[in-house]
Amino acid sequence: MLTFYYATNTCALASHIALEEAGADYEARWVDFGSAEQTKPEYLKINPKGRVPALMTERGVVTENPAILAYIAQTHPVARLAPLDDPFAFAELQSFLGYLCATVHVAHAHGRRGYRWADDPAAHEAMKKKVPQSVGACFDLIEGTMFKGPWVMGEAYTVADPYLFTVARWLEGDSVDPAAFPRVLDHRDRMAERPAVRRVLKAEGLA
Repeated sequence: MLTFYYATNTCALASHIALEEAGADYEARWVDFGSAEQTKPEYLKINPKGRVPALMTERGVVTENPAILAYIAQTHPVARLAPLDDPFAFAELQSFLGYLCATVHVAHAHGRRGYRWADDPAAHEAMKKKVPQSVGACFDLIEGTMFKGPWVMGEAYTVADPYLFTVARWLEGDSVDPAAFPRVLDHRDRMAERPAVRRVLKAEGLA
C-alpha cells in the first residue's frame, strides 16, 4: 500500500486526486502545518524538504507533484492518466506539469512566502503587489496556448487536470479574476463535479 502525506489547502491536492482517480491502494496521512508538523524530525525523516506532497512507496519516498503524478500514471496504466505509449505526448504532459510547479506555483508563493527570496519586509510587499500580474500572465498563457481542451492535454483526461484544478483554485486568493480565463474556469467547474474530486475534497475538509 502507498502512503500519501498531504496538508490541506496545498498543492498536494493534485496528487491526492490523481491517486483517487487511479483507484490506487493508498492511505492518506494529514500533515498538520498549523503545528509545524512538517518541520518535526519524524516528518523530516520522510521528506527532508519539510513540504508536501510526499508518497511513500515500497521502494522509497517520491516528492514533488510532477514526479508523483508521473509515478501514479505509470504504476496504474489501466487508469490511462497519461499517454504512456507516446514519448512526445508524454513529454508535452511533463512540460505542463513542470510549468505549474516551477512557474505558476512560484508566482503564487511570492505573495505568501516572500521570506524564501528576501529578508527585507519592503521586498515582501513588492512581491505581494506583483502576484496578480505574474499569476495572471501565467494563466493568460495557459488559457490561450497551453490548454488544449476539453481537458488540459486534449480529449483524454490526464494527471495534468487535477494539477491545473488545484492551482486554479488559488486564483481568487491571488486577486486574479477567474472570469478572465473562461476555458480554465469551465475546466475548474467540471473538475469539481468529478466523483473522485468530490471524494478528495470531502476527505480534506474542502467541501
